[in-house]
Amino acid sequence: MKIVTVNKKAFHDYEILTKYEAGLVLLGSEVKSIRAGAVSLKDSYVEIRAGEAFLVNSHISQYACASYNNHEPRRQRKLLLNRREIRKCDQRVQVKGLTIIPLRLYLNDKGRVKLEIGLAKGKRQYEKKQKIKDRDIKREVERELKYYR
Repeated sequence: MKIVTVNKKAFHDYEILTKYEAGLVLLGSEVKSIRAGAVSLKDSYVEIRAGEAFLVNSHISQYACASYNNHEPRRQRKLLLNRREIRKCDQRVQVKGLTIIPLRLYLNDKGRVKLEIGLAKGKRQYEKKQKIKDRDIKREVERELKYYR
């Protein structure tokens, strides 16, 4: 498995509750651009409409060696999920006020492009600050222990 990109902002801004793996409906030039690593998941999200899931606002750069039929960088891309998974996610988004965000984009062992999405709950500002503070304290303790060893 080769990880192409990770949405670091998602892990900072949201608490991830459940993760799912989804396939993507892509054009050939998009796949080549993804293999080159020209992808950004920042500020993107998943929207469910009429029983189908779509990746919205993700950016896949145009492939330089493609013909005049190159893809649009910010187009909406359909996600391939089971109906049961889509229905479950849609219910949790509507009832509990959660959101669906992309976490990682990677190539699996067969060379297929997969997207890991997560049901997430937004963090508050004080929760983010507390997490940073805890991480700094842990780092300091590790430094001190290393010094005494």
